Amino acid sequence: MSLAQGRPYLAIPGPSTMPDRVLAAMHRPAPNIYEGEIEEIAARVAANLRRVAMSSSHVAIYIANGHGAWEASISNVFSRGDKALSLVTGRFGNIWARNAATMGVDVQRLEFGIKAPADPAKVEEALRADKTHEIKAVLLTHVDTATSVVNDVPAIRAAIDAAGHPALLMVDCIASLGCDEFRMDDWGVDVMVAASQKGLMVPPGLGFVWFSDKALAASREADMVTPYWDWQPRAFPEMVYQYFGGTSPTHHLFGLDESLKMILEEEGLTHIWARHATLASAVWAAFETWGQEGDIALNIANPAHRAHSVTAARIGAGNAQRLRSWLEREAGVTLGIGLGMAEPGTPEANDFLRVAHMGHVNAHMTLGALATMEAGMQALKIPHNPGGIAAAAGAIAKGAGQA
Repeated sequence: MSLAQGRPYLAIPGPSTMPDRVLAAMHRPAPNIYEGEIEEIAARVAANLRRVAMSSSHVAIYIANGHGAWEASISNVFSRGDKALSLVTGRFGNIWARNAATMGVDVQRLEFGIKAPADPAKVEEALRADKTHEIKAVLLTHVDTATSVVNDVPAIRAAIDAAGHPALLMVDCIASLGCDEFRMDDWGVDVMVAASQKGLMVPPGLGFVWFSDKALAASREADMVTPYWDWQPRAFPEMVYQYFGGTSPTHHLFGLDESLKMILEEEGLTHIWARHATLASAVWAAFETWGQEGDIALNIANPAHRAHSVTAARIGAGNAQRLRSWLEREAGVTLGIGLGMAEPGTPEANDFLRVAHMGHVNAHMTLGALATMEAGMQALKIPHNPGGIAAAAGAIAKGAGQA
């Protein structure tokens, strides 16, 4: 008997759960797109995007997803033939590097596998070897959504500085902004990309690029930018349409204006970071308990290297896919598929899943998802150690006690 009736829970790493307030803010007629309220909202959203990145830098808004934000960052920074150093810690760092290479950038990759963050010592070594400073930028994914590894951005910045290298630091924060701690200015980031559908709790459709004065100066020598991707008019508009390269994404703006109010004015970034850390610890506690029996393990062994927005895990013998299917069919919970952990179409590809805990998520949502997972393992007779939910509840109680 299916128990999936009722409100479904999409526990995938984006689109994340959207607040009813955000959806309600979007449920209204379109405004005048030439003047008036839309001008006020666009200016306020741009200012608040700088605040959520903890940055005084410039920001460009694109009607695009994260892939579009990648392309915008590449086209504004590089000329064809310029060199980049890409630090690959999973699927999405790999795709950003591949896209840059396809666009004409000479990409040197440092591969760190799918179970560990980038090693700052190896980054420093690679940059010291570039004695003529041909590498224009270092590409880094803060949180890789596929592997759930979190990279130490300040440590990578320190490695660049220790090498005495002028390379820009470009960071993908698509899966981390509004979830994991990030401080653009304090951490010396020159270019940052993000999107609307994860920690910012808005439907997919908006991509963002923040850039420093150093990156702005570099962009003036770049030769790949086209009119649509050019960040100059978007960051320094004279008319409201220039924020967006044309017609304003009106209803996305209504939603984003509301979500940024919730983030910045009501909950606050430091509380948001702490909430995500506690919810993540509950998920880890459950998996670590389940994994004391059977073939169950978190992808990232070291807690210091785990993201607070998403958790990648292995349940062997194809049981990750069996559990995902059972949860959606019988319990109304959808977990994320494993990405980049095994070749698609192979039996091993069915061994991986991801649990998202990003954005508009609270204790009962996370505990509910974990409880239905344990119920599914019981129903499917997947070997596991019982007690995962008690362990998760303990992590929630500990985190709430510290608040």
